[in-house]
Amino acid sequence: MFDRPDSNAAFSNDENQDAVVLVHMNLNELAFEETHEEFLELVNSTGANIAADITGKRHRPDAKLFVGSGKADEIGLAVEANHASLVIFNHELSPSQERNLEQKLKCRVLGRTGLILDIFARRARSHEGKLQVELAQLQHMSTRLVRGWTHLERQKGGIGLRGPGETQLETDRRLLGARIKSLKKRLDKVRSQRDQGRRSRQRSGTPVVSLVGYTNVGKSTLFNKMTSAEVYADDRLFATLDPTLRRLRLVDTQQLILADTVGFIRQLPHDLVESFSSTLEETRDAELLLHVVDAAAVDRDELMAHVDDVLNQIGAQDVPQLIVYNKIDKLDDAQPRLERDQHGEIKRLWLSAHTGAGLDLLRQALQEYFPADEPYAQPVN
Repeated sequence: MFDRPDSNAAFSNDENQDAVVLVHMNLNELAFEETHEEFLELVNSTGANIAADITGKRHRPDAKLFVGSGKADEIGLAVEANHASLVIFNHELSPSQERNLEQKLKCRVLGRTGLILDIFARRARSHEGKLQVELAQLQHMSTRLVRGWTHLERQKGGIGLRGPGETQLETDRRLLGARIKSLKKRLDKVRSQRDQGRRSRQRSGTPVVSLVGYTNVGKSTLFNKMTSAEVYADDRLFATLDPTLRRLRLVDTQQLILADTVGFIRQLPHDLVESFSSTLEETRDAELLLHVVDAAAVDRDELMAHVDDVLNQIGAQDVPQLIVYNKIDKLDDAQPRLERDQHGEIKRLWLSAHTGAGLDLLRQALQEYFPADEPYAQPVN
């Protein structure tokens, strides 16, 4: 089997793991402070030992190093002073930028996508989740495969040298492609099983309500409170990766299925959206989306827009939404309440999943959306 240039985990699990240096450039971002805080949360969720946090401003990325030569020298000094083994950029880096930075800094360099993939690899628990993460990792790696072959740097195309190096690299690419093909085939089987379950629910007339929202807004806590489930919930980014479905009885004659899904994030890597397509189909085919929002977030409108962008990517933009403002316990004098439109339909509600305040209003809203005497069976293809 080929040697992977990127391991499945960029960070050691050892307590004495090596130091890392963070880099985040302000490229005319209006919400730079918020995105930087999120970057720190992402890295902290890995347990990494942050030795230096370097920021700066640029109008546009440098084609060669992403940062300017002076900033690259500053990063290099931080790497040397802290004996860092990894530099993490809160940006998408091209393969050539990663290679150039690694050559200059003499250590490994990871972009935002690589960081998120590492976190996903740590959090995936189900068989399907692990397959999805590995597929996304390999697809991301395929564009950076040359990084793993440092011996090629010494081969300048001299007589008798160039061929073997290229042969080894092409062999590695072929094996990588075969693994990607195998993973896609296995995920197709999982998708087929999901489709069977979905058709069965449609025939039974049981409506599906899917929880969506930015990562770490409290979806799993709300899911647990509503269904008495024990889904893992934690105050950190991407605590939930694997979707969970539970039956929820509104009244004696009506049930629905509540689905807890992975949280979204700014600049969610395309490979992840593609790899998690079978999971996200639960969202696309739902009768209602509970769009959970952190009511205390200063940039909550922007975060909601990021969620809507991902919903557009997966074809769920036309599914009706009920906006659920969560974490009102973090606001001063905020009370649970329902908000209706000019037609009297509930469009927004305010609650706290942590304290339980307002959960009765959510049940009331769901009962109005799904009356007990109305059938929900859909035609099955």
